[in-house]
Amino acid sequence: MDVVNSQTVSKNKRRFISDSLSFESWESLEPCFRNLEEREITSEKDLMNWLLDYSELDAVFDEELAWRYIRSTCDTTSDDFEKAYDFFVSEIEPNAAPWFQKLNTKLDACPFREKLDPSVYAIFLRTVHNDISLYREKNIPLFTDIDKLKQDYGKIMGDMMVEMDGKEFTIQQANNFLKSTDRSIRKNAFEKIWNRRLENREELDKLFNSLCTLRQQVAANTGFENFRDYSFAALGRFDYTKEDCFNFHNAVAAEVVPFISELETERKIKLGLAELRPYDLDVDVTGKPALKPFLNGEDLLDKTIECLKRVRPAYAGYISTMRKLGHFDLDSRKGKAPGGYNYSLSETGVPFIFMNSAGSQRDLVTMVHEAGHAIHSFLEFPLPLNSLKNPPSEVCELASMSMELISMEHWNVFYDNADDLKRAKKEQLQKALGTLPWVATVDKFQHWIYENANHTNEERSAAWTSIMKHFESPVIDWSGMEMIQKNNWHRQLHIFEVPFYYIEYGMAQLGAIAMWRNYLSDPEKALNGYEAALKLGYTKSIGKIYEAAGLRFDFSQEYVRELVNFVKEQLHKLD
Repeated sequence: MDVVNSQTVSKNKRRFISDSLSFESWESLEPCFRNLEEREITSEKDLMNWLLDYSELDAVFDEELAWRYIRSTCDTTSDDFEKAYDFFVSEIEPNAAPWFQKLNTKLDACPFREKLDPSVYAIFLRTVHNDISLYREKNIPLFTDIDKLKQDYGKIMGDMMVEMDGKEFTIQQANNFLKSTDRSIRKNAFEKIWNRRLENREELDKLFNSLCTLRQQVAANTGFENFRDYSFAALGRFDYTKEDCFNFHNAVAAEVVPFISELETERKIKLGLAELRPYDLDVDVTGKPALKPFLNGEDLLDKTIECLKRVRPAYAGYISTMRKLGHFDLDSRKGKAPGGYNYSLSETGVPFIFMNSAGSQRDLVTMVHEAGHAIHSFLEFPLPLNSLKNPPSEVCELASMSMELISMEHWNVFYDNADDLKRAKKEQLQKALGTLPWVATVDKFQHWIYENANHTNEERSAAWTSIMKHFESPVIDWSGMEMIQKNNWHRQLHIFEVPFYYIEYGMAQLGAIAMWRNYLSDPEKALNGYEAALKLGYTKSIGKIYEAAGLRFDFSQEYVRELVNFVKEQLHKLD
């Protein structure tokens, strides 16, 4: 599958930007910005035409960046792809930033904006005003440096390989050995994976220190006490506060961690172990081999399309369209960046899915997760402006995490054997709850990092270990593995690349559980609500979007307890 050099796709006919526009120099782009900045707006009709042209420029700009990023992550060994991405973030974006600020300021001051339909444009105009208030020209070179460091993290992690049985494996592939029923194999794989990660420990700490320094400077330049407070503003968190995050942490500790500890105690007993070690957490407790839901990336795609067809045929159609255009890179390999993502292509409207599959059940979940994001991209694409298609992560992750659970009702596509299907469902439900403590751990850790700007590497490691122990089952024995434990956060991409983008997974997981509950009760009604919410893009508040889906945007302890009890009930039905 030729994913890096994807075929040219059919796009909507441009009304403002020339089809021959080149991104090889800033000089070719500047006239587009200048035209919009100098254009006179004398009526509501003028404003709408101006907004449509601005939106087209924004979409063309976003998609060019998207393809450069996609290619650089698909092949981290390519100097050409790396240079193309670096050129965009070091030359194009810094020159464009002041012009985006000028255009936003022009819109914010335009008297005709008050005549725009508030039911569609109020949130957009609020976001524009917020972006204007956060803009500082002296932050532009800092953002460029941050982007380059993020790419360095991807290269470091993408180059990691380990040898097992005389063969070389990526970290993602080697993780499959952790499901082996032979404990010595699990232990060996765990140690090799972490010995390889620890080889870059000092390099990763140094890289993160540089990121912290740059981020704190961005915050200071913008008038914030720390990068956490700046991030809440930059992420447009108008619907909740840092105190709400702390309440979420407490709710998870009180309602979820005790249940996870019960599961781990049961695991320890069923495995007949004197102590439960970190490498004992993924093996099947009945001694069965690891689940194998698919053979390779092509098989995964075939089965995902069939699974989604059974959910709702249109969803399978979206994924099939992506496949025809080569918008997938699914298999893990050396020289490929870690992680997975769905990248919306703003002009084309057909997103791209990237992941590192190695044939595991977890890969199945990642695939349907990213497919949920892709469905969201298709559903919101008809909105008139590109800026209306950028809802916050609390909504985006609701789309993806809901599809993990909804699709589960059709996983017989992946599993012919009824016992394997039951195992897969139990694993998914346990991990759905198990996600919440890890989300709380990562989020609380980031609050600590940026509240303690002058911390040392040792203090950071100690803080991580302390927070991790607060949210992790005390049944797990880390003795003799303290070096691994205190550097465990290095594997979490979000801490390095997208800071504070993580608690959204926890909030969305709660919404997804509630969505799945609705689906079990009335599939058609639940899916209609799901689509109604996603079609809104970001034209409503988070709470209103959840409400359109038939959900509550709520992470109080009482609501967490209600949803945990529902999952417990469903797990008991699978026993």
